[in-house]
Amino acid sequence: MFGADKGTADKLDGKKLHIGIVQARFNENITNTLAAACRAELLRLGVQEKHIRHVLVPGALEVPVALQAMAERDEYDALIALGCIIRGETYHFELVANESGAGVTRLALDYQVPIANAIITTENLEQALARQTEKGVDAARVAVEMANLLEELS
Repeated sequence: MFGADKGTADKLDGKKLHIGIVQARFNENITNTLAAACRAELLRLGVQEKHIRHVLVPGALEVPVALQAMAERDEYDALIALGCIIRGETYHFELVANESGAGVTRLALDYQVPIANAIITTENLEQALARQTEKGVDAARVAVEMANLLEELS
């Protein structure tokens, strides 16, 4: 939920992490801002620039395929999915939102790699614009927190 109380994570340290980012180009004005906010937060959390791999795909439905290719390489401590799906006049919104989300979740479970899902789904452009920076930052923080947690649990 936008503006929700997300709680406070313990110290987030990304110094030793390798992060993969897959960004959908569709609604590029939004996804570019998501990506910039995400990258800035990763760097702020200590992830080294050289340890961030950022790739672009056409749209949200293609994000899981690229995430899978990254997960199969076993080089990343966490992955991040970035995209923006804005409701239109047809059922296509539900299809893209549901299938991209299911694909991201399935990959995280199948490969046991944390994937921060910041494929935002909104009713309109105004909602997307209001969320683009916060959700990019959130994705970076989730990726770092979950990568560290899974390392601790292994």
